[in-house]
Amino acid sequence: MISVSGIRGRVGFGLDPSVVASYAAAFGAWARRNASAQGTARTVVLGRDSRVTGPLFHGVARAALESVGVDVIDIGLTTTPTLQMAVEHHQAAGGLCITASHNPIEWNALKFIGPDGLFLSAQAGADMRALLEQGIPYATYDALGSTSDDTGAIARHLAAVLAIPFIDAKAIRARKFRVAYDACAGAGGAIIPALLEQLGCEVHAINTEPTGRFPRPPEPIPENLGDLERLVKESGAVIGFATDPDVDRLALVSDDGRAIGEDYTLAFACRVVLRHRKGPVVANLSTSQVVDDAVRDGGQRLIHAPVGEVNVALRMRAERAVVGGEGNGGVILPELHLGRDAPLAVALTLQLMTNDPRPISAMVKASPRYVIIKDKLDRGTGTMDGAYAALRAAFPDATANTDDGLRLTRNDRWIHLRPSGTEPIIRVIAEAPTHSAAAELVARGRASLAAGTK
Repeated sequence: MISVSGIRGRVGFGLDPSVVASYAAAFGAWARRNASAQGTARTVVLGRDSRVTGPLFHGVARAALESVGVDVIDIGLTTTPTLQMAVEHHQAAGGLCITASHNPIEWNALKFIGPDGLFLSAQAGADMRALLEQGIPYATYDALGSTSDDTGAIARHLAAVLAIPFIDAKAIRARKFRVAYDACAGAGGAIIPALLEQLGCEVHAINTEPTGRFPRPPEPIPENLGDLERLVKESGAVIGFATDPDVDRLALVSDDGRAIGEDYTLAFACRVVLRHRKGPVVANLSTSQVVDDAVRDGGQRLIHAPVGEVNVALRMRAERAVVGGEGNGGVILPELHLGRDAPLAVALTLQLMTNDPRPISAMVKASPRYVIIKDKLDRGTGTMDGAYAALRAAFPDATANTDDGLRLTRNDRWIHLRPSGTEPIIRVIAEAPTHSAAAELVARGRASLAAGTK
């Protein structure tokens, strides 16, 4: 699959070392060409998450990058946001992260990062892929690239988070929060416990060894967080944190041992940031109204962007947004970097808890009540046009947004129908004040798909 997130697939079923080598070489050639045009270094930062196929593809990608004359800065096992920040730190021509993020264990992927630390735009991605058809310009024997190691990327990332002006590390440490954490055997084990300890927390953690043998489905959605919910209850933690394998998304479990949904991560972050920074907020079209409420309470304006980190980041840059992200637990703070960042989200959540004496469960109960249902169906071979038309006909009085699939909004409820960019599925996401109302919207969405793709 090719999307704004890079390329990804199931290993052995479309994604294999030859594919990794071809795309890594094409990316390296693209980065080197850009570096030559701008007079900058021909370097690419390389890293991977903990997936079992990561070491193999890491070696393949490193050789492919060197083969087109690129010098590699290898940061090894890492997180996607750490790698994005390392690209900026080294003023590199680009970055390549080997990670399939939240996808199951049989998947892997290549995430391509430009010199600005953002994922490639649609045009840049097309330019890079064109090299596969035109012919990759491999280097001669005397112009091959070389590799050097950078072992300080995670430490720099942590230091940057703690240096954010409105993260009061001293006040957080004074609270001595007891927290629970589930790394899902991903790269989070290499950074989140260290951050929590630096913030004076008593940490109760599970699955922190980065083996890539995921003990649960790796997407940190409520139905996958049963072990963390139990850990919160058994340890008496005031909050539970869960990350996906590449640590750009953060999900929360409240003090009563209940996963509250990923959208609260961004909502809580907005409440902290908007106390100190004034300006617009950008979130994707599948984000809960709890974020709308947080932005409105902060007296600011919420702008919607298509799903996908780069889409949100580019809109944030254009609008000069002070904070933003996605409803999947991804928080972006421009003064740190323009990428989703789970360590950042952890620090902002602890800052909120330091500012507000109420437990997380009380904060949730005090918020307007919404129920969001995120459904998915296998993607067929037909087009989506008929499904969109059928859904519009079912809700003729709704406000339509067609920037990314179709989102229909009516008063206090909405439905979003779109093909996924990371899996071969159709996503149907709906939100309403009650479960029955949200479920009815999802059923309408499913019916529209059935009617429109026959």
